[in-house]
Amino acid sequence: MRRLYAVDERVAALGLFVGQKATDAMALVPELDTADADPDGDRAALTALVDWCVRFSPAVAADAPDGLLLDISGVAHLWGGEAALLDDLLARLAAQDIPARGAVAGSAGAAWALARFGKDRAIAPSGEEAAFVAPLPVGALRLEAETAAQLTRLGLSRIGLLASLPRDQITRRFGPQVLVRLDQALARGEEALVFRRPPTPWFARLAFAEPISAPEDLARASRDIAEKLCARLLAAGRGAGRFELAFHRLDGRAECRTVGLSLPSRDPAAIARLFAPMLETVDPGFGIEVVTLAAERVEVLPERQTGLDTLGEIALEDGVAPLVDRLSNRLGAERVWRAAPYASHIPERAIVRQAPFAPRDDGWAKDRPRPVRLLPRPEPIDAIATVPDDPPVTFRWRGRLRRVRRAEGPERLAEEWWRRPPGETAPSHVRDYYRVEDDTGARYWLFRAGLYGGEDPPKWWLHGLG
Repeated sequence: MRRLYAVDERVAALGLFVGQKATDAMALVPELDTADADPDGDRAALTALVDWCVRFSPAVAADAPDGLLLDISGVAHLWGGEAALLDDLLARLAAQDIPARGAVAGSAGAAWALARFGKDRAIAPSGEEAAFVAPLPVGALRLEAETAAQLTRLGLSRIGLLASLPRDQITRRFGPQVLVRLDQALARGEEALVFRRPPTPWFARLAFAEPISAPEDLARASRDIAEKLCARLLAAGRGAGRFELAFHRLDGRAECRTVGLSLPSRDPAAIARLFAPMLETVDPGFGIEVVTLAAERVEVLPERQTGLDTLGEIALEDGVAPLVDRLSNRLGAERVWRAAPYASHIPERAIVRQAPFAPRDDGWAKDRPRPVRLLPRPEPIDAIATVPDDPPVTFRWRGRLRRVRRAEGPERLAEEWWRRPPGETAPSHVRDYYRVEDDTGARYWLFRAGLYGGEDPPKWWLHGLG
């Protein structure tokens, strides 16, 4: 059955409504102009609006199919108040031919009710939400259509009338969901919102009287906003490990750039230097009107005390860390790492990749010497040993014959049984390692996989050098 998915203001004035049968609508308005609905396109457009709204708040949630919820706590003063922020938001949407209504309240439920059923651009002061939503119909509680219709038939057409009933009677007659929605609309209950990006109080904004587009202006703006946000971090004794810089263009598109730090920092000069190479790729369009900067992975970063006995030393954050940050942002964080020990006696599994400044864990056994260089994977060799359990006297590797002058071993290692299917064990899973030196002084780390006398002959491998 075909139904109306959305209607404009003129059609709504003629009495048509969302969910109405298309045949009934055509009977009432024969000249009705219709088009097929595109729910996927609507979701994509709403997601684009969520990203666009980052200029107003770092925490924006989509209220499908046609709503937005913004957490403007702590950012309204950047516009001169909540009313000015709301006016600016609705004016920009109208300039893009997007009709919208808005409201401000202390809870998402109250703001939703006022925006859709109350006076446009209503602002409910904190603690006074109940007085603002009481005259609204019960449909403003985001209830199921059947539940709202039942309440209306019983004479409870307004939220104020429903709120005056005893709470136990509401739960007993209409279910617990009605009470939950009522508390959310009256700002008495909490509500979980799914923001497109994690909300953060560490957010700064710069607006320009005239749009900017020159590269030197973009660089100056990135320095200014970094100083503004880092001053707040310094006052709170905190630093951040990730910064996201967004250039908001006149056409509504946002050019976002992100840098990550190996150690938390609040140095605006260092942050601006990391953003500088990325500014060349920013397309200003017809001009940039707003720049925002958000800090993530914020943690406590106390002031650093320098002792008299360490004046000649270079601190980690002043020495290697800036180099690591430049390499990570240029090459990718996954390509800058250091080797760290891992609790495994299998050589190729005893090393893992970690962040450059992750806490160190000296987990390698000191009584088991390992080669200076471990090959990515063992390479097969041809070896000759006089006695089965003795080291080889000669071996051929990469086409060259080498004669063993000294040798140590064996060190027997068995593969980790828990990585094998139950019951699957074989002598080939056992390795005997030898440290050998040839007649030229070169040293190798060899092992024999398997045992003599079995069904399959043992094989020799070279696993490391030095």
